[in-house]
Parts: sequence; C-alpha cells; structure tokens
Amino acid sequence: MVTGVSPAGIAFDHVATSGIPVVLIHAGIADRRMWNPQWAQLSSAGPALRLDLRGYGDSTIEPDGAWSHVADVLETLRHVGIDRCHLVGASFGAGVAVEVALTAPELVESMLLCPPGGSLLAELTPDLKAFFDAERDALARDDLDAAVEANIDAWVVGPRRSPNDPGPELIAAVRIMQRRAFDVAASWRSDAPETELDPPALDRLTEIAARTLVITGGHDLDTTHDAASRVVAGIPGARRIDWPDVAHLPSLENPEAFLDILLDWTAPDPGVPAVDRTAFSS
Repeated sequence: MVTGVSPAGIAFDHVATSGIPVVLIHAGIADRRMWNPQWAQLSSAGPALRLDLRGYGDSTIEPDGAWSHVADVLETLRHVGIDRCHLVGASFGAGVAVEVALTAPELVESMLLCPPGGSLLAELTPDLKAFFDAERDALARDDLDAAVEANIDAWVVGPRRSPNDPGPELIAAVRIMQRRAFDVAASWRSDAPETELDPPALDRLTEIAARTLVITGGHDLDTTHDAASRVVAGIPGARRIDWPDVAHLPSLENPEAFLDILLDWTAPDPGVPAVDRTAFSS
C-alpha cells in the first residue's frame, strides 16, 4: 500500500493491483478513516484508493484560488494512474462522486452511493432545517464541540433513535473525524471560492450511464430519502436498497454487510450477487 499526498495536497492510500480499482470518497462528517472497517479486506481483494477531501483528515492544504472537490479527486486519480474506477461515495462524498461521473464519464465504471448527500440534497425538510439551525448556532458561538454534537445527533444517531442505538464506539469515531474537519476549517485564513457544477448534478442525472446503486438507512433524515428517490428516478437503470435498521452511515453501522454488498457490486461479473440480501428491501 502507498500512502501519499497528491501535488494538489490531497492525502490518499492506494493499493495498485490488476483490475478496476474501487475509489472511496468519505462523508462530510468523516474522512478516509471511515473506511477502516472495510479497507484491509477490500484492498486485499483488488486495487483500491481512499482519499481525504480537501479540508478533511490529512488534506489540510488551503487553496490559494478557486477550487473544487471534483478537480481534487480527478487530479488524485491522475496522479496514481487510475483511468477507470468504481466510485463509492458516502453522503457528501456521494454528491462528489456523481459530479465526477458527470465531469469525466469515461472514468466511471459504476457508482455506489451510500447514501446520497451533499449536492444531491434538494429538500429543506424539517429535520434538515433543525440540524442546520443547531450547527449554525453552535458555530456562531465558536463552540466547535456543540457543532460536532449537532452533527452526531442528526447524522449518526438520526431523528428517530436514541444515542444508544449506533453505539458509543461509532459515535466516538465520527466525533473525532468531524472535530478534525472543523479544526482544519478554522485554521484556514482565506475564503477561497469553491467552484460548483453548473448546471447542478440533480439537473443532469439522466446523462449518467454508469451502473448505479443507492443505499439508504431507515433512520436517516427525510431529505436523504428524498434525494435517493430523485437519484433512482433520474439515473437510468439505478437500483436502490433500503436498509431499515441503520441511519446515515450504513457502512459504519453494519460494516461487514456493507462490504459484502460492495464486493458484489464491484465484482468483475456483477450479474449474480453472492451475498444474501434477504435482510434488505430494494
């Protein structure tokens, strides 16, 4: 395995073997460490790359001009020599994955969005508004700890569960990653503009030809379920799995089952799944 930093400052782990690599893009409340439960087995099974988006984890270099996560991802893939891949995105990372697929469609063999988020969210549902209000109020007070907890409550626990449901180890792990992102953002001195896709991804879903699988948790926010419906309706042939007993981070709440689905989805012959999916509805 190679652990490195791209010329643009994007930190990554890369295992290069034969086959089409799996590229993992983390959630906005996490960094590339969120894939720890799957990384050893996934990278042993075939080529794989995971990265920290700019402003997360070890990707701390502040941009000195207009920038975008899509450009950073594409630059990182070029740096390690990946010209075709399976894109796996969680939440905010799923939005980045879709934007990459729209920007460089020749690059993407398939996408697994678990769950859709970021630029794919369209509805300001009451539960999303409640989160925005709580996080904004905490940041206005410069209370980063409270801002972290607002994210934990909304995205890890979910609006209809107790903190005991996801478990203390998962909450502690996400708390560390989210606090890291807030600390990195607080250290930046300028406000360089982030370039957004125009037209936006949600208006261009029909352009996507890559095989696409969407996974959503039953305890996730209503805005995420709305996004999943939009993505499945918009991307030709997209499939959906509803996972009833998890919230916004299925890959962390049930890592072994998620790995089974991921390996099935990215297998050279994905036509016949090896995993028993009777626990899910699709």
